[in-house]
Amino acid sequence: MKDVVIVGAGLAGLSAGWRLRHWDTVLLESEGRVGGRIRSERRGAYWMNWGGHVFAGPGSSTDALLNEVGVTAVEIPGSLQALAMNGKFIREGHIATYPFRIPMPLSSRIATMRAGIKVVAGVAKYTGVVRKRAGESGATRQQRIYDFENDSSFLDFIGDLPEDAAALFKTTVTRSAGDMDQISAGAGIGYFSLVLGFGQGLNRGIVGGPSTLTESVAAALGDRIQLGATVQEVVHRKNSVLVRYSQGGVDREVEARAVVLATTADVSHRIGVDLPEDLRGALGQIKYGPHVSTAFLTNETSARPWDDIYAIAAPKRSFAIALNQASIVRGAESERKPGGSFMTFSPASLGRALLEKSDEEVIQTHLSDLDAILGHGFAESVVEAKANRWKVASPYCFPGRAKIQSTLMRGADRVFLAGDYLGTLYTESSITSGFSAAQEAASLLATQRQTHPLSDVSTGVSNDAA
Repeated sequence: MKDVVIVGAGLAGLSAGWRLRHWDTVLLESEGRVGGRIRSERRGAYWMNWGGHVFAGPGSSTDALLNEVGVTAVEIPGSLQALAMNGKFIREGHIATYPFRIPMPLSSRIATMRAGIKVVAGVAKYTGVVRKRAGESGATRQQRIYDFENDSSFLDFIGDLPEDAAALFKTTVTRSAGDMDQISAGAGIGYFSLVLGFGQGLNRGIVGGPSTLTESVAAALGDRIQLGATVQEVVHRKNSVLVRYSQGGVDREVEARAVVLATTADVSHRIGVDLPEDLRGALGQIKYGPHVSTAFLTNETSARPWDDIYAIAAPKRSFAIALNQASIVRGAESERKPGGSFMTFSPASLGRALLEKSDEEVIQTHLSDLDAILGHGFAESVVEAKANRWKVASPYCFPGRAKIQSTLMRGADRVFLAGDYLGTLYTESSITSGFSAAQEAASLLATQRQTHPLSDVSTGVSNDAA
């Protein structure tokens, strides 16, 4: 019997596995790789990236994991607030000035200013909501964040806007993977809070690419990770949990004292067949939006105007944002090295429009728009391009989402949940929930050792059904 079975080797599952590495554990991952929606590949001094790209800083769970594993992250040196719209490229400056600097009809300019005043006022309130309070738990704070303006959508909050005005707000909000009529008003305000740099910002990049973290954890865990292992169901027994899965065409099962379900909410809902009904119902209500991303590797030999820019918002384009993955390299070099790397990101409705397209169509669509924005022979400098897509990518906070948070946090007797759907900070929520699930499992195991010191010890291998 295992101590813990962890289902899913994405960022949440790997975080749980890392914290439980001194126990007898196994991680079951259905895909042929670890990392989930963290996916990058090294190319010399640069890397191509398709998934999570920014991470939380000092004092966060992310910072703790990076330090424990020995992976370096640095504050992203390039500008995070560039914007390209209607033929105008704004490199930097406060986003409150953008309506005055972007070419647009007067009606759109006025509408943008009015809606912007609402958002700025909302961000001021949100900043007070997210502020940590003495003596409170992380769960209490997270519930308060979900409760904020959770009864209506962000579109209800700002109202119908002319095309150019709507495009400006949509580009920021849809990075959550939900459209303006899908996410709650509070979630939209919260996203602007992150973009404006208030609260716990996600502004660090991992040197070598995000997969440096997930692959480093996986290397430390070694053969505890079983790839190509698709879990069918997780069932409670009297003093254990049985996990049934298939691997290599063979049905198998493994029994454990505890299970961490670190899969997306829809998968946890499906395989957690005997979880409490209200918990399964809450899992079934979580909503996800899609991502479609393209990574471009370039071979230019001289400096480019975007070298000191990290993020470029792109309203009215096929992607919401373009991300200069070479920014970290640029910030550390004394002399400009040849080459570079960009990532384009299409979430929510932009992603849905591309999901059924071929990789070549996605690449050409993204490249055409990126070349139009950057110019300076960008398309001619591309030497490699690859697209990636997730139909079920990021969870978004919808109106009414707050009502199910307490149920999700309650968990079950021996099954503990982990995943970014349990919080509002994406990669940080993944790691925090993975740590929390690991702590719950470790506490259960420690108690069992104290109360049954002579009970059966772990044997280390699964009980195959075959």
